[in-house]
Formats: sequence, structure tokens, C-alpha cells
Amino acid sequence: MIIPMPLFENRQIERGFNQSALLATPMSLKLGIKYRLDAIIRIKETKSQVDLSESERWKNVTDAFHANPKIVNNKSILIIDDVTTTGATMNAAALAARKAGAKSIYCLTFARTFRGFDKTTQI
Repeated sequence: MIIPMPLFENRQIERGFNQSALLATPMSLKLGIKYRLDAIIRIKETKSQVDLSESERWKNVTDAFHANPKIVNNKSILIIDDVTTTGATMNAAALAARKAGAKSIYCLTFARTFRGFDKTTQI
């Protein structure tokens, strides 16, 4: 099944959409793979990762997700996110899926930031 990276409820209301869900939905339809928005939920409201160091990012998302064992147990899942920087968020979601019994976990991101890239770096 395909699972978009979940947003905390307040953040989704603030944005009005989940950008990862916007990417995951057409992929699910094209591939004919079940899409589940409720398989992994964000249970902890985390700080924005934008201005955090790598270690702060990993700490920030620790225990931020819960995967529903009734949905993911013994399933192969693909978690989709729009952007990955350190991999901390994707790792935390995958760990929740593993704890809930997912058989195999794959992760796909559509953009990757450069290591050491910051707002002052010019490309």
C-alpha cells in the first residue's frame, strides 16, 4: 500500500492540504496500489524542521508517528514524502510501521536537499 507522510492535524488545517498526499494519490491510481491516509498518523506536533540541525531533527521526530497494526501488519508499504533532508522524518514513520508489523517498508521522496546546503549557498 502507498502511505503519504502524515501531517499533524493543526498543520494540515493551517496549510489546507498535505503535499505528500497530493503526490501519493495519482501514483496510487496509476499503479493500482491501495492508498491509505490513515495507516500512519502523526501523534506528536513537532517543530518545523527547517532551521534545526541534523541531531535536532532526529530528536524532534522521535515517537512522532503511530502506525495502525490492523492496517499495516504483514503488508508491504511505500511511504511517500515530498522532500528529504536528513531522513529523520521518513525514518521515524518507517520505524512506527515496523513496530506495527509491516512486512517490508520502502520510502520515496521527490526532492532531496544537499548536505551542507543552507539559505546562503548559491547553486
